[in-house]
Amino acid sequence: MKRSVPVIALLCLAGCQSLPELPRGQAAYTAVPARAAGTARDYTIGPLDSIGVTVFQEPDLSMKEVAVDASGAIVLPLAGKLQAGGKTPIELAAEISQKLNQRFIVDPQVTVQVVSSASQRVTVSGAVTDAGVFEIKGSTTLLDAIAMAKGVSRTARLNDAVVFREVNGQRTGAIFDLTRIQRGQAEDPEILGGDTVVIGSSSLKAAWRDFLAAAPLLNIASVAGR
Repeated sequence: MKRSVPVIALLCLAGCQSLPELPRGQAAYTAVPARAAGTARDYTIGPLDSIGVTVFQEPDLSMKEVAVDASGAIVLPLAGKLQAGGKTPIELAAEISQKLNQRFIVDPQVTVQVVSSASQRVTVSGAVTDAGVFEIKGSTTLLDAIAMAKGVSRTARLNDAVVFREVNGQRTGAIFDLTRIQRGQAEDPEILGGDTVVIGSSSLKAAWRDFLAAAPLLNIASVAGR
């Protein structure tokens, strides 16, 4: 890709002779952990989601659909502007109730529902049957994400299943062995909204380069220099 040339040049100027190596084996779970046994991750509201807010016996304060803006904020009657992004529906409902209580609504009973999700999506590509972007609901694992893409192709390299993730503005990733996971010899890593899964093919290195290229140039340089 032509636009990646300045990025690669910057990496070289930063003293990096090759792309950062992604962890494998047990080290991979540091970057992309498996879900803890017996636990499930609650859905967290994200930018561009749509939510419904119901205030019991207060129809003027209830809204069937509220858009979460790109910064994760919403605006509600009386409650004003609130940060919804990163909160579960229960956490947001509690905050709305507190705000309304401060506006002389006595003990408001508030419920929040997710109407549609824009943030909880995973991209699956590479050697799969039906690559695409898929919406995930609830706890999702690597094998679940691959199943959404109708499984791997016959030419897939099962020991090269890569998960790319952004954490606190830093781009990272890890490589997993699907054969070991399927046999129960390794844990099935948890997939989060915004992750990208690439199943083994010769394009893996290019996919990692493209993933890094999507980050700000200074951020790339700091990652590459580690």
